[in-house]
Amino acid sequence: QVQLVESGGGLVQAGGSLRLSCAASGGTVRSYAMGWFRQAPGKERVFVAAIDRSGFARDYADSVKGRFTISRDNRKNIMYLQMSSLKVEDTAAYYCGADPDRRAVVGAGPGYWGQGTQVTVSS
Repeated sequence: QVQLVESGGGLVQAGGSLRLSCAASGGTVRSYAMGWFRQAPGKERVFVAAIDRSGFARDYADSVKGRFTISRDNRKNIMYLQMSSLKVEDTAAYYCGADPDRRAVVGAGPGYWGQGTQVTVSS
């Protein structure tokens, strides 16, 4: 069973950048596809980005394409989300998720979740 811990959230001005990290432990982490999700106040949790086990295949929500980059370092068991050109509407709690099935990460939702890290973008 994999455990996930997010870090790197904070307060940033619109147009700025942040890098989120998701440290994974337990199980064989490189066997999991992973992804980022976010939940704004009063809204449902939504998909942001996903990356396959190898790190080569990546998917993004339309709202973040060209601004966010997902990556992973399987040697360190860490996944990243580099966020640039941040907008006020990017304000949310960001969660990382993992699942042996990549389709679960980009679809219904992964089986394993972290606790989340808050990102607040001010105008």
